[in-house]
Amino acid sequence: MRVLVQRSGKSSVSVDGKVIGQIDQGLVLFVGFTDGDGLEQIHYLAKKIANLRIFPDSDGVMNKSILDYGGKVLSISQFTLYANCSKGNRPSYIEAMNNHEARNFYELFNEELRKYVEVETGEFGSDMDVNITNIGPTTIWLER
Repeated sequence: MRVLVQRSGKSSVSVDGKVIGQIDQGLVLFVGFTDGDGLEQIHYLAKKIANLRIFPDSDGVMNKSILDYGGKVLSISQFTLYANCSKGNRPSYIEAMNNHEARNFYELFNEELRKYVEVETGEFGSDMDVNITNIGPTTIWLER
């Protein structure tokens, strides 16, 4: 399981020109799954994200989590996190989990994350337009 985490201001996701998820501040997550992922990875990374100290404290030091700082999560499924470009210029996605299983894992991940923080989502499997205001910029790669 891979998650790209971005500290965010106003961000949104649209499908067919209609906004389906948006946040004013918090985290934008790009989430991908591979074969062998299980509930252990989902539980671990949801808790890790909720407690990741990348928001500023009163001294401007990244010392607060989203739980301390406030805000929401905008979670976007992205199988392309498992792109492999080692054999040329056209990415292979064979390391990405199959569509049906990945959809279930994505829903489970968002449910687990909702135990900690409010979560908005994109639409699994859709062609989405994602608008992100990356604050910092702060971008963290998590993998389990």
